[in-house]
Amino acid sequence: MRKASLLLVAALVAHPALAAQLAGVTLPDQVETGGRSLVLNGLGLREATVLMVDVYVAGLYVESKTSDPTVILGADQAKQIVMRFVRSVGKEKLAEAWTEGFAKNAGDQAAALAAGLATLNGAMADVKKEDLIVLTYLPGTGVSVSVKGNDAAVITGDDFQRVLFSIWLGPNPPNVSLREGLLGLAPER
Repeated sequence: MRKASLLLVAALVAHPALAAQLAGVTLPDQVETGGRSLVLNGLGLREATVLMVDVYVAGLYVESKTSDPTVILGADQAKQIVMRFVRSVGKEKLAEAWTEGFAKNAGDQAAALAAGLATLNGAMADVKKEDLIVLTYLPGTGVSVSVKGNDAAVITGDDFQRVLFSIWLGPNPPNVSLREGLLGLAPER
């Protein structure tokens, strides 16, 4: 019995944590943030322009997996978007994309969230292939913005986080396939 237990432990230790892969980018199946364990809900690929140029692979981490965006957006639970870039993007283009995403998803809240959007845009830096932008929402804290491994800003407000995550999960995502991937609805590539 003891030998079987030792073999099981050895087998578990020998295998690294599970991970998911898309477009050559691998993200872990689980992350720890703010004392909470989050699971990978899905992966999606952001494509831009009519040429469908790959920009980043995003992973959505949540406390409990679901394919229902209203559950993710409505829940006052921790969530995180991790974007690993597959090409270089300037900070001006990033700010443009945030501004466009907010315009499409904020509705009548746009004016009230303008200061948070300005903070987000001001936190951006030029990113290169392999760089990360991580947006983490923790209830009672707000959205923490990390760019290339540096803590860049914290933006408070439940309304802000809901509109921010609506960029990917709301009715007007940058790409429908990106949204479907984050919701775990798209087949892996």
